[in-house]
Amino acid sequence: MAAAGARRLYSIAPMRAIRADLLDFVDTPVWGDPFSAAVRWRPDHWLLIGDDGRIAGVQPGDHPPGPEWTCDDQRGRLLLPGFIDAHVHSAQLEVIASYGTELLDWLHRHAFPAERTFADPEVAAAGAARFLDALLAHGSTSAVVFPTVHKVSADALFTAAHERGMRIVAGKVLMDRHAPDGLRDDVAQAGRDCIDLIQRWHGRGRSRYAVTVRFAPTSTPAQLAMAGELLRADPSLHFQTHVAENRAELRWVRELFPAARSYLDVYARAGLLHRRGVLAHGIWLEEGDLPVLRDSGAHIAFCPSSNLFLGSGLLDWPVLADAGVGVSMASDVGGGTSLSMQRTLADGYRVQALGGRRLTAWCALHAATRGAARQLQLDDEIGRLEPGLMADLCLWDWAVGAVDARRQQVARDLHEKVFAWMMLSDERHLAATWVAGRRLYIRSPS
Repeated sequence: MAAAGARRLYSIAPMRAIRADLLDFVDTPVWGDPFSAAVRWRPDHWLLIGDDGRIAGVQPGDHPPGPEWTCDDQRGRLLLPGFIDAHVHSAQLEVIASYGTELLDWLHRHAFPAERTFADPEVAAAGAARFLDALLAHGSTSAVVFPTVHKVSADALFTAAHERGMRIVAGKVLMDRHAPDGLRDDVAQAGRDCIDLIQRWHGRGRSRYAVTVRFAPTSTPAQLAMAGELLRADPSLHFQTHVAENRAELRWVRELFPAARSYLDVYARAGLLHRRGVLAHGIWLEEGDLPVLRDSGAHIAFCPSSNLFLGSGLLDWPVLADAGVGVSMASDVGGGTSLSMQRTLADGYRVQALGGRRLTAWCALHAATRGAARQLQLDDEIGRLEPGLMADLCLWDWAVGAVDARRQQVARDLHEKVFAWMMLSDERHLAATWVAGRRLYIRSPS
């Protein structure tokens, strides 16, 4: 059940202490190292949450908090920082798991018709609430979100996130060509809409605005230039788009932008690459792109479930890491098949394995928590179980059912235990989710 209403969200919360097995990261794990010193493992500890919604401290389980704390004994469960979904489409839940097409056809057959309905304010409001509650029910407390081209859809998303106290990075989608009727804007009006939304939402509560280009083919050079002007006017803004997802898409970009060196170069020429930039996919980046990405500080959101489902290709994560390019994890719903970050991470392992590479649980989980927060320039607020950071948390059962229970019993070390959990678990293992110290989701009794 999703709890909570926003009107109660900003009331004073009691000082709370949760007893569980605590796992987070103090540094970036080295690729392929299952015994990484970057892992911080604190079994049977109390996590203390102040009445300001921030983590107040951590102490061993055999040192109980004082009487001023409301204690919640969850011994035997796993407590993680809330997951950060670095690329997800809020208007696409109803087309999740749609059959039979590759990216460009899938957009026109499934995604665009679903997104067109969000021009209706009631549809947009209901869809935003449904989407955010679904994130919470999967353990994700923060997200970088594409709403739709409609200003009302972005406003509805920010409103619903603000009510829940969630950290959301989002912005009205920019598309002024090669899209159906009802899904195109124009440069002048889109610019005015963005400025209005920025003034209303950027930095309000936990909302941050992202200049949001759908992808290069659906924006004219004039619109890309306008997006670049917005970013230059306020460097604190984020930027999000798609890049190099599909080979047919690459051919289309070459036709539309013949002067550009590569797909990524289209964005670089428009001044869109900067340290708060999130580029989804990045499977088919070209020679010379990696130094540009590294130097800009922008990073790639790895969407393995979507890449497998749409047959887009296999990202080579170590190549990005070796080049100094950051990677975060993303569900990409509805091109992906679940909002579950564990399912996404498990698909990430499969994608890397198909290329002969082995993704550790540590690299995967780091990219969905602290690593994502760092790439988004938000690591002073989210991503770790650290005093002073927001108490955005997710609490998990190690096992649900006989199969994964037995797997946990025979695990020989911590990595084996966590890796098995990552591969076998999903939203059914989620016991509760907290945002800013308030429990906004609790699993219903079976």
